[in-house]
Amino acid sequence: MNTNAKVDALQLMLTDLRTRNEPIRHKAAFRGCQPEFQTLVTKLIEQLETELSIEKKLLREKVIGK
Repeated sequence: MNTNAKVDALQLMLTDLRTRNEPIRHKAAFRGCQPEFQTLVTKLIEQLETELSIEKKLLREKVIGK
């Protein structure tokens, strides 16, 4: 599979967001904002997944166009 730095970075960010980051989650829960925090994480994951799909599509089109 062809890849580029932006696709790699997006995939790494998504992996990191999907992994439980206990210190951050603990702080959010401690401050009483766990639902809001989770909502933001979910929105960010969706945004990154969309951007990743776009980048992969552009990369495929670029490879096919060569």
